Amino acid sequence: MGLWGAVSIGVGGMVGGGIFAVLGLSVELARGGTPVAFAVAGVVALITAASYARLSVRYAGPGGTVVFLDRVFGNSMHVGALNVLLWFSYVVMLALYAHAFGSYGAVFFPKGGGWLVLHGLITVAIVVPAVLNLASAKVVGKAETYVVVIKITILLFFLAVGVKGVEPARLATDTWVPMLPLVAGGMIIFVAYEGFELIANTGADIRKPDRNLPLAFYISVGFVVLLYVAIAIVVVGNLSLASIVDARDYALAEAAKPFLGQTGFTLIAVAALLSTFSAINATLYGASRLCYTIAKEGELPVQLERQMWGAPAEGLVVTTVLALILANVADLSAISTLGSAGFLSVFAVVNAANFRDEESWGAGRALSALGVLACSAAFVTMVWQSVGDNPSTAWVLAALFGGAGVLEVVYRTVGTKGPRKRRRQAKVTRTL
Repeated sequence: MGLWGAVSIGVGGMVGGGIFAVLGLSVELARGGTPVAFAVAGVVALITAASYARLSVRYAGPGGTVVFLDRVFGNSMHVGALNVLLWFSYVVMLALYAHAFGSYGAVFFPKGGGWLVLHGLITVAIVVPAVLNLASAKVVGKAETYVVVIKITILLFFLAVGVKGVEPARLATDTWVPMLPLVAGGMIIFVAYEGFELIANTGADIRKPDRNLPLAFYISVGFVVLLYVAIAIVVVGNLSLASIVDARDYALAEAAKPFLGQTGFTLIAVAALLSTFSAINATLYGASRLCYTIAKEGELPVQLERQMWGAPAEGLVVTTVLALILANVADLSAISTLGSAGFLSVFAVVNAANFRDEESWGAGRALSALGVLACSAAFVTMVWQSVGDNPSTAWVLAALFGGAGVLEVVYRTVGTKGPRKRRRQAKVTRTL
């Protein structure tokens, strides 16, 4: 896999989740300040991407975040639980993207197709990429490159045509929510940016990692921040807030109607299907390798290390099944909150890992410290706003974090056997 294959993995993971899955939700939360909400979340993502760029080169290989945390902090119960939380967050993202795929696909059926069509599309959106991921990293990289080029071309066309119809009054500060809820809204849709973390999992497959890994992070995140802000401006500037909220599940396609008519609606809906499909494709690529590495590090059952045709087959199957269940039973807002909470927590610790791994104070270490503060503050703000709006969210978040902790505790205290435990400890000692 070359530089542009890795960039495509990152852009594919971000754009499919960000614009097409949570744009309507972000407008519902931030109103006319939606472009600012995306920009604030983008700044947090850029700071964290700097830590990922350095750690990905230093600890290049499959697994990405799991390897970073285990090498810097050691293979402990707490680190293991955090790694499992990251895996759970991947499952949440797959459910989010599949839900968006089903919502956009349903608009092509009379009266939305009904429950059966929606959930049939959701299921297909996860199963087909899972089969594709059993092929090889080369196939995934090529598929991502082609799909990303198509969907970015459509989105740039959308921007070029739609910018002429933007009404500045729709974006005026009197249409914004107060600053604290606005920032909280930006953090709830932080899942729009989490896809850049997938690039870290290409370390074993990418050519010239010292050069290409950092470039892939900076290019993909920087481009997507600009893209999101521009699209948010065009959407909010062309449609009333009520219209966007009413079409929350397919807001971007609805936003194309004022200047492109039904043809524009159809074009954006097709782009949404391509985007969410590629996001699932990219996320399954990373999630299956993440699951494999967590098992390899001794933090999940050894069975998840098994491979088929060079791909971590059992980890892929388990991830796929969990995503199918969540995508078919959960609410869009709850999924988004879960995903953002999980990734903000993990990203705060990744920034802390880079801070600890730096040999001396400098720009890199200062940026990592800022990343810890930014992710932590974003997490607290988001949870405060979410629980305040809907107290039951606290139980959902508790289930996510508690589930990761309980699974790791149970596995380490009950599921590990002597030989496996000794093998894991010996491996960590050799690595350190």
